[in-house]
Amino acid sequence: MDEKATDHAIADARANLSELLASVRLLKVVRYLTSRGKRQAALVPADLGELVDAVGGPEAAAAILRPHKPADPQ
Repeated sequence: MDEKATDHAIADARANLSELLASVRLLKVVRYLTSRGKRQAALVPADLGELVDAVGGPEAAAAILRPHKPADPQ
């Protein structure tokens, strides 16, 4: 497993789930699970997931964060 990679094919993630979870927990990073190169889900540190729950779930967290998203470089 590439420790610096953020995207992981779901099939590969299944084979390396323990390592992925350990990197998320210890390094406090987000790992994306992909299918055919498209992001389908994310593994996030538990404290981040708990914050998302505390503000009302993913949609509420997205609404809070959206105004702070950096502009895409052109």
